[in-house]
Amino acid sequence: MNSYQRILCATDFSDHCTAAAERAADMANRYGAELILLHVVEYFPEQRSNQEIAPEDVDPAVYREQQARTSLAELARHLGADDTAQEVRFTSRSARHEIVRFAEEEGIDLIVLATHGRHGITHILGSTANGVMHDAPCDVLAVRAGK
Repeated sequence: MNSYQRILCATDFSDHCTAAAERAADMANRYGAELILLHVVEYFPEQRSNQEIAPEDVDPAVYREQQARTSLAELARHLGADDTAQEVRFTSRSARHEIVRFAEEEGIDLIVLATHGRHGITHILGSTANGVMHDAPCDVLAVRAGK
């Protein structure tokens, strides 16, 4: 088995994703692999909280990108990996689509992401983790949410 060289950790900054990032960082250390943190900003305004609304005098895209970059830097510090590559991508499609596209473009060997373990209608419609697992061009590690 070849070792992983490029590990992508996709995050939405939830506690579940922090656990997945910790697992990804551990694997990157074990394999001597490059770790890349990715946050995807989806354009679905009806799902946005008031905390994500930009002040009147700031471009919303710039505001969201600045927030995401700050959060990625904080996550990298938490992982003890300040020099970790950090990417923010905007998409009009789903996060799943953008994660898979990024992995294809960047020659990723392993995608690590959190699964929230939802069931029922969310499971039927498909989650981001489920979609990535089915469409990814590489191995995927889905880290289950703590119970």
